[in-house]
Amino acid sequence: MSDLTAHHVGVTVSDLDRAVDFYTETFDLDVVAEFSVAGEAFSEAVAVDDAAAEFAHLDAGDAIVELVAYEPEGEPMPEAELNRPGATHLGLSVDDVEDFYIDLADDVETLSPPQTTASGTTVLFLRDPDGTLIEVLDA
Repeated sequence: MSDLTAHHVGVTVSDLDRAVDFYTETFDLDVVAEFSVAGEAFSEAVAVDDAAAEFAHLDAGDAIVELVAYEPEGEPMPEAELNRPGATHLGLSVDDVEDFYIDLADDVETLSPPQTTASGTTVLFLRDPDGTLIEVLDA
């Protein structure tokens, strides 16, 4: 078996430009690639008839945050709750969660102010414009 490494975390979005703006402005991530994919092989690979997608890859250190806007667009997911089986979230670390929280734009939805858990980790959960949960934790 080949050596396994994390490559990317994919986040399906409804509006690629809005999502890129959110992730670059909120987390200061750099766009490292933008591209489109379509065709029979792509449709078969993602199991979506006549699929086409626009992608943006953002540099998140050891992995890429891959934002994807599909055509045709699927139905929105119900609002994510972390305790549901199959729930997912994106985890990003920052130097200081409290400072990050203070600097957040007023329109960014958070689940609560930063909390320090029993393990000693300070965490903050927020939602991107499509409701995807993002955990921000101390580096």
